[in-house]
Amino acid sequence: MDEARKRLGFLSQDGTIALARHGALLPDPSSVLISADVRLAEDVVLWPNVILQISEGGSLTIARGTNLFPGTRIVAAGGSVTIGAGTEIGEEGGFTIRAGAGETIGIGDGARLLGGGSLTLSNRIGRGAQILGPIRCQNCRLSDGGTYRDPEPDERGGVLKGSGIARGIEVPQGHVIQAFGLFGEAVTRRQSYFHPKG
Repeated sequence: MDEARKRLGFLSQDGTIALARHGALLPDPSSVLISADVRLAEDVVLWPNVILQISEGGSLTIARGTNLFPGTRIVAAGGSVTIGAGTEIGEEGGFTIRAGAGETIGIGDGARLLGGGSLTLSNRIGRGAQILGPIRCQNCRLSDGGTYRDPEPDERGGVLKGSGIARGIEVPQGHVIQAFGLFGEAVTRRQSYFHPKG
């Protein structure tokens, strides 16, 4: 098994287990595949069946307190992926993030990406922003804001929700685009439309 890991550029099982000595939390290290050059901060949680892969000179950095849920696959294939602190990625169906040569994917602190979606090409997912559902995002920008726990919906980071394809989409702070198909054809609304007070 370790020979296969080595040939594919991943840490051995012992090397993966050793990440715990540097502060990572791995409930089932035998199910996790991680390249040696991935930079993990303390308290990053790697749940079963997570893949973190670097190839072709790419870079992958994950900040403190991030939760990577089962089925999450993050690949820096010549590109750069940077994930901020306290993010939640892959709950409710996993998530795929892939940065190819010359591409940059940045995910801000407290962002939440769930439901089987993906990020490819270059994307900026701002602080507190959310992608909710099986949405294929390419060259999207979601603005900074509060997290989904912020009591003021219109002060939260930008949100995409639903399913389908989002290409070149920009979502301002406190706004959301919900679509089931092409997000470029959908209406942008304030988040309070979906979360009215009183």
